[in-house]
Amino acid sequence: MTTSPAVVWTPGLLAYRLSDTHPLDPIRLDLTVRLATELGVLDGIDVLTPQPAPDEQIERVHRPEYLSAVKSAPDIPWGAGHGLGTPDNPIFHGMHEASALVCGGSLLAAREIASGRVDRAVNIAGGLHHAMSNEAAGFCVYNDCAVAISWLLDHGFERIAYVDVDVHHGDGVQAAFAGDPRVLTISVHQHPLTLWPGTGWPGEVGSGDAAGTSVNLPLPPGTRDGAWLRAFRAVVPALLAEFRPSLLVTQCGVDTHHEDPLAELSLSVDGHRAIYQELRGLAEAHANGKWLALGGGGYSLFRVVPRSWTHLMATVLDRDVPAEAAMPADWLAHTAGLTGLPLPTAMGEGAPLDHEPWGTGGDPVDTAVLETRRAVFPLHGLDPDDPRD
Repeated sequence: MTTSPAVVWTPGLLAYRLSDTHPLDPIRLDLTVRLATELGVLDGIDVLTPQPAPDEQIERVHRPEYLSAVKSAPDIPWGAGHGLGTPDNPIFHGMHEASALVCGGSLLAAREIASGRVDRAVNIAGGLHHAMSNEAAGFCVYNDCAVAISWLLDHGFERIAYVDVDVHHGDGVQAAFAGDPRVLTISVHQHPLTLWPGTGWPGEVGSGDAAGTSVNLPLPPGTRDGAWLRAFRAVVPALLAEFRPSLLVTQCGVDTHHEDPLAELSLSVDGHRAIYQELRGLAEAHANGKWLALGGGGYSLFRVVPRSWTHLMATVLDRDVPAEAAMPADWLAHTAGLTGLPLPTAMGEGAPLDHEPWGTGGDPVDTAVLETRRAVFPLHGLDPDDPRD
């Protein structure tokens, strides 16, 4: 790698606060950075400070009239339409500025990679993957993931793979690129019959020349670490190998955790750590080592998100933190003053990650795996029934 990977952060990103009671509480970001700092993950790292993305960059994905609505919404008591003023996306003062700063963070990370200064970059405040071209959705005002991908396509990257491991379908990014054969979007999420937004079926494969570049792997509620990894490995590596992206972008939501209050998958912090290591290996094997990692969902604010995203930053930085590492005393003392919940004492949970490869016997996820493989593998010249592919 050229230099240490880029970490994008500023306390200004905490201004993306939808309401005082909203589940997307920016305290999760503050606690993550505190934990990573106290564990030494960020020692010697030149943390980069983003600036708000200018309108012309946000308009790569969003319509000008939507930006106007976001800017004016706080001054319109009755709301501004465009999905704003809903329980999921309440209007708040400084909404445009805070949302533009998140976009600016992901654009800064993208520019660092495109410049050749780094091969990897991470913006844990990013990953707002539900926002559509003309409306807010699912806690997301501007889709920083899609904005960054669009910018990268114009700055030297001919083929980009986007892998979304959030518990919710990465619908906004899929919608932005469903007709663009230069972008492969893969979303591994809880089954749409059981979770909002109700999209992300295996049959959603993209359109026209881009048929096969939208990939959806929906998993049943209750899926644990080993089964999740079994399914992921049965679908994602083969597609990346065939697509040959020049860069990997990942949305690393941690609402797949068994304690998350908004969904029903059953992963552990250990599972999240394994996923990030898997993504790092795939970037090295199939994307020239280039990896842009973004945050996403995650609503267990004190017990899960800080640990999981500290592991994410550590993985990007090649400073992997052992799962058995003790939680820092100062972090525990600070966080205990914010919540009455019992706090974890270690960076992992001791959860088992073992599993058999797909194709070696029955598992509840195998039906989902086969549906996804049969929907998209033939479009890439791969055999959906051959476990070697």
